[in-house]
Amino acid sequence: MKSDEGAPAVPAAGLGAVWQAPSASAAAAPAHAPGVPLAELRRYLRRSLIERREALAADVCAAASALVVAALRTHFPQLSGLRVGFCWPMRNEIDLRPLLLDWLHAARPGFQALLPVVVGAAQPLAFRAWIPGGTGAAETPLALDRHGIPYPASGDFVVPEALLVPVNAVDAAGYRLGYGGGYFDRTLAAISPRPQAIGIGFDFSRVATVWPQAHDEPLDALVSDAAVFRFNRHAD
Repeated sequence: MKSDEGAPAVPAAGLGAVWQAPSASAAAAPAHAPGVPLAELRRYLRRSLIERREALAADVCAAASALVVAALRTHFPQLSGLRVGFCWPMRNEIDLRPLLLDWLHAARPGFQALLPVVVGAAQPLAFRAWIPGGTGAAETPLALDRHGIPYPASGDFVVPEALLVPVNAVDAAGYRLGYGGGYFDRTLAAISPRPQAIGIGFDFSRVATVWPQAHDEPLDALVSDAAVFRFNRHAD
C-alpha cells in the first residue's frame, strides 16, 4: 500500500491506521487542570509512558521492533542511500540496529549509519559513523556516556540527512516528548538543510497533545508498530 504525503496514516503491518487519541489504558495525556504547570504535566506523561514501555516483555519489544523495521523498509526505502542518524536502544526502545546493519551490508552509495555524540550541555548533537564488526570494515570503537549509552569514541563528525528519533510520546501535530534534554530539538533547528525527522516508537505513545513548547521541533513522520503517520510541518 502506497504511503502518500498528507495521508494521515498507512498501515505498517495490516493493523489499524487512523490517528486516534489513546485509550484510557494507554496513559493518555491528562487534561490541563487550571493551576497545574505544563512542565509538571509533561513530566507525568513522560514518566507514565516510559514506565509502560519498560514493563513490556522482551518478546513483545522484539516483535514491535520487527514491525517498525519492516515499515521503514517499505515506506522509507530512500533512507538506505542517505546519512541516517539513529539512537542506540535503551529502556525497551525500538531496536533499529538490524535494519541499519542490513543497509550497511548492502553498501548502497551514500549510506552511513550515524550515532549521536553529546558535545556539551545545551548544544546540538554531533554524529559519527557506526560500523559494527562483521561488515568488512574497521569496527567503530564505542564508549559509554554518563547514562551508559554507547557512542562512537572517535572519528570525524558527519552531518545527517535523516534522523530516526525515539519518542516517549508524540501528538497528532508531530510534536514529541523525549527525555527532557532538548538535544534533538536543538539539533533539528541547527542543521541546514533540516534533516528528515522520523519518530520511532510504540503505538501507545500516541497522545492528543504533549503541550509543545516554543522551541520544540515537529517530526515529519512517525513509524510505530501499528502504522506510518505523516505530518504536515508547514500547515498554518
